[in-house]
This record gives sequence, C-alpha cells and structure tokens, in this order.
Amino acid sequence: MLRQRVITAVLLLAVLLPAVFYPQPLAFGVVATVLIAAGAWEWARLNQLSSAGAWATGIACGLVCVAWLYGFDGLVPVGGLWLTVTAVWILGGSWLLARGAAAWISVPKVVRLLVGVACLCAAWLAVTQARVIGINFLFSVMVLVWVADIGAYFSGRLMGGKLFSRKLAPSVSPGKTWEGVLGGLFGVALCALLWMQLEQRLALDSVSIYGKLRQQGWLVMAIAMVWLTAWSVVGDLVESLIKRSAGAKDSSNLLPGHGGVLDRLDALLPVLPMAMMLQSL
Repeated sequence: MLRQRVITAVLLLAVLLPAVFYPQPLAFGVVATVLIAAGAWEWARLNQLSSAGAWATGIACGLVCVAWLYGFDGLVPVGGLWLTVTAVWILGGSWLLARGAAAWISVPKVVRLLVGVACLCAAWLAVTQARVIGINFLFSVMVLVWVADIGAYFSGRLMGGKLFSRKLAPSVSPGKTWEGVLGGLFGVALCALLWMQLEQRLALDSVSIYGKLRQQGWLVMAIAMVWLTAWSVVGDLVESLIKRSAGAKDSSNLLPGHGGVLDRLDALLPVLPMAMMLQSL
C-alpha cells in the first residue's frame, strides 16, 4: 500500500508541478479541468447514477471548465460568487453534518448531483484564479489544507482521547478527534508564521494568503486561519458522510493507494472559494 501511495504521488507531482510552474496559467487550468471532471464522475457514482450517467456528468463538468478556459482572460472579479459559494457551504455543510447521512439520501438525486457539480466547478474556478494571482498564493492555500490534515493526523494519533472524551464526529468519521483539530490548527499557525518570514526574504511572484490577511491585522489573520482550517475539516467530514451514505470506502480507485480524486480534494473544495473570498476583501 505504501509503495502504491508513493508511486501515485510521484506521478501526480510529475504532472502537476510542471503545469503549476508553466509561465502561462492556462496549462494548470487544463490539468485542473481533468481532475475536476474526474471528481464529477466520482460524485455521480456516489449518488447512484448509472455508468453512462456518471460519464455524462464528468464530461459535462469538464466541458463547463473548457468553455471558461476557451475565453480565458486572466483574473476575473467574481467576489459575489465566492460569497455565494461560502454561504452554500455554511448552510449546506452545517445542515448535513447536523442531520446525518439519512438526510442526505432524502434529498432528490438531481439536487444532490447539481449541488455537487456546482461546488466542483466553483472549486475549479477558485484554484485557476488562485494560479492567476500567483504561484505563491496558490501554494499557500493548498499547503494550508495539507498542513492542517497532516497536523490533525499526527496529533490525533499521539493525543487522541487524552484531552477530550468525545470524538469529533463519531457517526461520520470515527477516527477523527478534537485533539486532531487542535494539532491541525497549531500546524497551520506555525506554517503561516514561517511562510511570512520567507516571504519577506524572497522575491516571490505574489503575496500569500497569509501575507494578504496579515495586511488586515493579526486578529483578522488569526480568525481567518481558524476559519479556513475548520472548513478544511468540514470538507473532509462532508465527503466522509456522503461516502458512508453510499456504502463506499473511497470515492473511486482512480488513484491507487490514495482512493479517488475526491478523497484528495475534499478538504480543498470549501477552502479554495473561501480563500478567494478573503483575498478579494
């Protein structure tokens, strides 16, 4: 399993990194389109669409992204969209985690499908627009999510159950703990401080999400870091709940050793649009 994970990760990086560092953001947009289309295919399968329906969903999602790429014209002011997507995540995510898998299954299939594809398309637009702002900004958002996840994993393994008697969301993801959340927050705080130190010493192509928020004051930055970290956890929990409702362990087996595309993107789906919203303030 570990060997599979390493090989898959190396292959993904071999595709992603050249696309990210290519001088024109369009190259990264193409790679992001393929990943989001695959995520839409997985989403349709998790919501019990037929094989043909899942393929049609993935292709349709990809075509929406391609249509945007065809008219690609750099950074587009879509601040209202980020506010709308954030509101959808706050209302929908909170409702879903409060009500559980049974509530999700009770939602009409077409609504589930459209909401998921809309969130995927919004995340695609957010990540491509983040690349337009700059590589430093893009990586700072993505690394925030990765650090939160890594910090939560190791903190949960070392401290899980020692500070809090109740798990984070036992009915959705029994392995997740409040100690893990705290570890993720600590990791993000440390990452932000180190990132800003490096940013002051290096000539980078853009301001990171940390530097951008720091311009609003330390308190604003601290609140925003807690906010983004919390929603990375919610994104993970929401996907876990949906997989549980579908009786699936992974969103697919597209990425050997890692599960599916959605398993790798779940925490980024709410965070990317929210980071773009904060950046536009």
